[in-house]
Amino acid sequence: MDLATGAMGTLLPKLAELLNEEYKLQKGVKEGVKSLEKEMQSMHAALRKVARVPRDQLDEQVKLWAGEVRELSFDMEDVVDKFLLRVDDGTEPTTKSNKLKRLTEKMAGLFTKGKTRHEIGDAINEINKQVQEVASRRDRYDINNIVANPAPVTTIDPRLRALYTEVTELVGIAGGRDEEVMKLLMDDGDGMSTKKLKTVSVVGFGGLGKTTLVKTVFDKIKGDYACSAFVPVGRNADAKKVFTDILLAVGKYGSPPTGLDERQLIDKLREYLENKRYLIVIDDIWDKELWAIINLAFSSSNNFGSRLITTTRIVSVAKLCSSSTHDSIYQMTPLSDDDSKRLFYKRIFSHESECPHEFKNVSIDILKKCGGVPLAIITIASLLASDGLVKREDEWHVLLESIGRGLKEDPNVEQMLKILSFSYYDLPSHLKTCLLYLSMFPEDCEIGKDQLIWMWIAESFVQPGKEKISLFEMGETYFNELVNRNMIQPVYSVFGVGQVYGCRVHDMVLDLISSLSREENFVTILNGTAESDSMSSERKYRRMSLQYARKEELETTPLKSVSVLQVRSIAAFEPAIDLMPPFSSFGVLRVLDLTGCNLGVHGNLHLRELGSLLHLRYLGLAKTGISELPEEIGKLQFLQVLDLRVDEIEGLPYSLIKLGKLMCLLLFRSCKRFPDGLGNLSSLEVLSKIHGDSVSTANELGRMVNLRKLDIVFDNMTPELEEAFVESLGKLSNIQSIQIRTVHYNLISMHMLGERWVPPRSLREFFTGRGIKFSTLPAWIKNNPLRMSHLSKLNIRVGDLKQEELESLGSSPSQGC
Repeated sequence: MDLATGAMGTLLPKLAELLNEEYKLQKGVKEGVKSLEKEMQSMHAALRKVARVPRDQLDEQVKLWAGEVRELSFDMEDVVDKFLLRVDDGTEPTTKSNKLKRLTEKMAGLFTKGKTRHEIGDAINEINKQVQEVASRRDRYDINNIVANPAPVTTIDPRLRALYTEVTELVGIAGGRDEEVMKLLMDDGDGMSTKKLKTVSVVGFGGLGKTTLVKTVFDKIKGDYACSAFVPVGRNADAKKVFTDILLAVGKYGSPPTGLDERQLIDKLREYLENKRYLIVIDDIWDKELWAIINLAFSSSNNFGSRLITTTRIVSVAKLCSSSTHDSIYQMTPLSDDDSKRLFYKRIFSHESECPHEFKNVSIDILKKCGGVPLAIITIASLLASDGLVKREDEWHVLLESIGRGLKEDPNVEQMLKILSFSYYDLPSHLKTCLLYLSMFPEDCEIGKDQLIWMWIAESFVQPGKEKISLFEMGETYFNELVNRNMIQPVYSVFGVGQVYGCRVHDMVLDLISSLSREENFVTILNGTAESDSMSSERKYRRMSLQYARKEELETTPLKSVSVLQVRSIAAFEPAIDLMPPFSSFGVLRVLDLTGCNLGVHGNLHLRELGSLLHLRYLGLAKTGISELPEEIGKLQFLQVLDLRVDEIEGLPYSLIKLGKLMCLLLFRSCKRFPDGLGNLSSLEVLSKIHGDSVSTANELGRMVNLRKLDIVFDNMTPELEEAFVESLGKLSNIQSIQIRTVHYNLISMHMLGERWVPPRSLREFFTGRGIKFSTLPAWIKNNPLRMSHLSKLNIRVGDLKQEELESLGSSPSQGC
């Protein structure tokens, strides 16, 4: 599933599946399905073209057409999924060709309500007829040749102001950060390094002031160089224009040269700069390939003390720009609290330190939401003071409440969001989808990385790549790329150095993605704002986030009059759980996250109704206060993730073993009773906090051959149990992370695990709690440490450790112990 193309990416393979020879379709029917598939592929390609153009530059008719096709794809996939569900369920013992006939009739019913069901050929013809109507509008709007609408003549690059900011306005830059950057540009202590060409790359989140900082440094030191140039680049830049701008700035030409290709421009530039000491700034680089071309113009043999400065929002681009050993990267960080106050107060009260007493508390809260981002601080300040007049205190509080929940319309806010949107539109389509999904979470929310990735997987946002890695590992690359592009802020675990536990979304980015989600009908947010509450009973809602901030806001909600039949994801946050419709009212729900909501006090939510959510992939019930899981859970044949981290649950129902597609099961250590046959969960990749005190459970682990992460708890240990556990571990050839703990730190010796087990090369982490002890260094470390080439974290307790063993451990390729 993709924001730009709706459900096309997952629908098309399903249509292709229906053409398998095993269905033995009549020739006419097969041709009809092929025609349908072909037309949908064409629409898919057209939607991808539309996605490459910023929304505010699209023609209104094109927007409407794209929205119509996306909604059509969702409806078609819902019908296909319902059909496939019945096939898997075995409740309709008809032939496959008859089932396909019924499917296509249902698909035709999407377009011709109330029409008598046709024979299979007529049904396919009807579908194609309706699809052709949509296709004709595509041709009429010339969508295959779509380009952005010409920008209005009044549009000005919102970043232009950063180039002409007075030094007196540069709170947190002048006399601070500029000196840090200049220090990086200077000598490293070696005289030769002063003469070598050196690059300093400034990287950071949009709006932090990278351009302003670098322009300040440039203006201060350009007089020390024979020639200089400050060249803005931006998204979708042309290398020829960059080279031309540099040649003009350094004085090679008085007017733009004509008739020269890229190679000739590079040669001219290299020739002109060959024996000169130059300072060149390449501002706002987005593309690695573009930098690789630009960099050809600067010879590394220049030994006159020349300097390059680059700015970018993308960490990987900064690393490429500063790839030589004597290059440097300057990580731009938010302003300190003191500098934030100085900038904010100066903008409103014309003085850096003066703030009337009545505004002090609310100003601190506002600055906290701005997160030290100068662009945000300046924008918000401009809303609070205009024409020399400071707004009333109550208006400050209204603005405070709106940040992160949809800022009011204002030219300054629009400019800020436009700057941030550059980063959004530079994302590949699949990352746009994943980023917008973060609008499901309220402001200031700490979002667990694993939870988010599993939710993406449940929504089919994560697709298999060419690499032979799991969907979760592919999702991790998506997450890391959003961090790399400074779109989300990583949250680090207190238990592991450098280990990312989750993320936060800056309030200004949340404003942007919430606005885009609303425009695209991607996520509907109920959070107490008038805009979010303007829901229509005629509209189809695909995702809902219930995040009311105050109890009294619940009385005005329109949700009861809205159909949730088409909702695919819903997340609730206290106290908005009161808005949750009965589970049985959902038709195609894939993600249900109720984490942190107390279900024990909500009489309209009956857990047995969970069994009606036959399309469910993700079920989050952590910290919900439930005491048992109903047997009906076994009906959820597509369930991939079950988060049951609930203190009150002590056992699991027998029907759980029917969940053959379950990939992630998260438990709490209070859960100690498990059904026989747990090994039937052969798709499991993550199993957390399972009690392994029975030999039966230990044996069942060996059948879970896809396990990547295992977190197991023991109350006690017998030789028989340890032998079964070690034997099962030996069958887990894909295991990457193992954590073994004891209850109340009971001391347990694991001699067999140390002597008999041979870990697979995939092992990355091995952790034992305080109660687990090895009498000597495990043989698999002592005898062949080089085998553990991927092991990066090792935490064990050893009774007798010899000096030579310690040295052997030190020679291991492990990165941390």
